[in-house]
Order: sequence, then structure tokens, then C-alpha cells
Amino acid sequence: MLRAEPFFTFFWERSSAMKILLIEDEKITRITLSNTLRKEGYEVTPCGDGTEALKLVQGASFDVILTDLRLPGASGLSILKTAKEHHPKTEVILMTAYATVDTAVEALKNGAYDYMTKPFSPESLLVRLGNLEKIHKFENENQTLRARIMSFEKRLIIGESVQTRKLLELIDLVADRDTSILIEGESGTGKELVARALHNQSSRRKQPFIAVNCAAIPESLFESELFGHEKGSFSGAHRQHIGYFERADGGSLFIDDIDDFPLALQVKLLRVLQERQVQRIGGKKPVPIHIRLIAASKISLWEMVQKKTFREDLFYRLNIVPIHVTPLRERISDIPLLVDHFLEKHGGNEIARQKSVALLPRLTKYHWPGNIRQLENLMQRIIALPELPLDEQLPGERNALNEPTPNPLKAVEESYPSYKQFMEHKDLEIITWAMKKANGNTSLAAKTLDLPRSTLRSKLKKYNLYDSELKR
Repeated sequence: MLRAEPFFTFFWERSSAMKILLIEDEKITRITLSNTLRKEGYEVTPCGDGTEALKLVQGASFDVILTDLRLPGASGLSILKTAKEHHPKTEVILMTAYATVDTAVEALKNGAYDYMTKPFSPESLLVRLGNLEKIHKFENENQTLRARIMSFEKRLIIGESVQTRKLLELIDLVADRDTSILIEGESGTGKELVARALHNQSSRRKQPFIAVNCAAIPESLFESELFGHEKGSFSGAHRQHIGYFERADGGSLFIDDIDDFPLALQVKLLRVLQERQVQRIGGKKPVPIHIRLIAASKISLWEMVQKKTFREDLFYRLNIVPIHVTPLRERISDIPLLVDHFLEKHGGNEIARQKSVALLPRLTKYHWPGNIRQLENLMQRIIALPELPLDEQLPGERNALNEPTPNPLKAVEESYPSYKQFMEHKDLEIITWAMKKANGNTSLAAKTLDLPRSTLRSKLKKYNLYDSELKR
């Protein structure tokens, strides 16, 4: 009798026993197969009745169900359908002495892994189970690898603060949707990393990710760089140029610093987003594109809309999914992880590590106006000059790092001994600002402050303010 040795070896090396539900109404066959499978290390649950088998299938999870086709109480096909309904990953092998082509086709259509005609040798069954184990092993390895890749892609964004966890959750939620995304946050907060994480976790991950910074493009070249041009379309156009939109076709286009996007060209960007096609300068036909647009701004685009420096219709087209990236000063619990990450990234030695650890208390008290980019630059300086004293390594940040983050309440405590006085002072500041903005018009100021006009009048009287004094 032939023995499938490679498969037997594989069985003994498995990390955990495969669970098999064996359903066979012939007692001798059931006992024989059970003993054979157990000798090879499988965990076997024998069953001789279709009705009982259905209860087992509905209540427990098995890796493999090995079932006869004709059974008392329920057929093997019924068990197959029930198993796939409750546990889609469970594999089912059907056995029968009454094989027909139609029955085999129906079984495979309903999700059976294989179909065996009785009588068969135990070795032929073990070969099939061995193949199944190999497939499952590879699937598990692939799943683990995909999870690790996803984890790495997420770890483009380093941190475990509440804000960072919420950001990662939002990326998970929207990454695979094709809607436009607007990322807002201060300079240096990592907006491009968020955009890359969105791309890497989307179905477009194998397609291009094209990043363009509006602040880096001269305004005279803006239209050509983004939308492309044909040869001879203007003076100096000696050859055809493919713009960023076409280069990103099928993938993601990340437009950073979109707050610097020229107002005159915003209508063309809006048209591209609406029509999903781009017109090169001098081109006769529009070129269809299929991209996912991710835009980023270092200032509030809505405030720009209010100031008429950014198109309102374009803002709504971009802001379908808004993402705000929190500044580093508001998530200081991320700083130790970021420090460790930058030490790894830039090859910090033991001296640099020790100095970084010693510096951590001061790093977490600093307000980081340059955010993560500033922290990374600082870590690169420490790594490059590990032997220098800390104060010589930190010329720019030295004074700030030696002092705690400025406390805005400190001045309040010194100037205003009571909470009431402080609130009145702030009330006065806000009313003065609103009245000057409205050029002394009480109705407009009340609307800006979302106050009844009578309430604003009372406050003006309380603080001895007069409309004429509050005009620009």
C-alpha cells in the first residue's frame, strides 16, 4: 500500500489539530475512518445521523466536515448548505457510493471542497486533507502578512494618544471609499503621511500616489503642471507635457497646501472633479481620468471662503470627508513614541538614545510650533552631534525647552484676581471686535455674535461703549 509520507510529516508539524466532523451512518466505516484520522493527529467528532449532524454544524465550528451524501434525517447536501451558511470558511468533503455527475456538480456549486466516491483508500483522503491544510496554512500566512503590512502602513502615523487613535480609526473607515478628502492641520503635523496611509489602505494601493505641493509651483507654471499641455500650445512648449492629474490616473492625487491654489484656476479644478476629465492646455479633446483626490490645507479653507479667497463650490466638493490632524502640543503622549521612531529611522546610536531619554521631560513641556517636522529635525541634530552638550545641540529650542509651555492663565492670575473680572474682560474684547468688524452697526455685530440685539445693547451700555467709538 502506498503511503503519502510528505503529508504525514506535515500533519505532525501542525501547530494545532484540525477539527473534523465525520458524518457516516455505516458504523464500521465511521470507526475505521475515525481511528485513521486520529492516528494522524486530527481531532475527530464522529456522527451517524443527519439530524444530529445539523445540530452540531449549527452549534460548533469545524475546520473540515467529512460527510456521506445519503444519511438518515438529513442529506449530505443539506449539511453542506447549512455549514456554509453558518461557517463559510469550513471546508466540506462529500462521500458517496452512488456518485453521479449531476450530484457532484451540485455539491461543488454549493461550495464543497471535494467529492469522493466510495470505496476509497484512507491515503487518498489523507492526501486531500493534507492539501487542505497546506491551503489553509498559506491563507493564514497571507492573512498575517496582510495584517502586518496594514499595521506598517498605519504606522506611517506614529502615536497612541486618543487623538491619534481616533485619526487611525477614521482612516480605516474612509480609506477604501472613493470620495474626496480634505485634511486640515498646521504645518508639520504629518498631513502627507495621512494621505499616504489613506492611499495604502485603499483598493488603489497598487496604483500611483502622486503628491504635489501648491506652494512649490510658480503660478505661471501652475496650469501646465497640474493639467498638462500640448506641444506648441504656448511659447516654450517644445513637447507634450502630461500633468499631475493624468500621472495619477487610477491612483490618488494628493494636493498639499491647496490654500495656495490660484483663485483663477480653481474653477478649472472644480470642472475636473465634476466631469472626471482633464483638458490639457492646447488640447482638442478632454482626457478621462479616474483618480481619488486628497487635498490638504495648513489653514482653514472655510475661513478663506468667508474672505472670498477660495471658491465656496470647490470647498464643498473637496470637503466631502474632512480630517483634522491635531498639532503635536495637543498630543504630547505621542512624543516618546515619535522620539523612538526617529531614532530608529535615522540610525541613532546609544549616546543619542541616552540623551533623548534625558531630554524627554523637557520635550513634553515644549509647545512645538513646527510640530512633528520640528521634532524630527531636532532628533536628527541629536543623532548627528551626539557628543555635544544638550544646550549646544538645541540652539533654536534651548530657551523654550528650558522653560515650560507658556501658560496663558498665568497672566490672567496676575492681572485679574477674580474669575468674574477675567470673564468681563474677555466679554469686552469680543464685543469690541464684533462692533469694529461691523463698523459700528449693532444689528450686524449682534448677528456675528449670535446674540439678540437687545442683549448686545445692554452690554454696550454696561461697558460704556458707544457705536461711534467702535467704527473702523
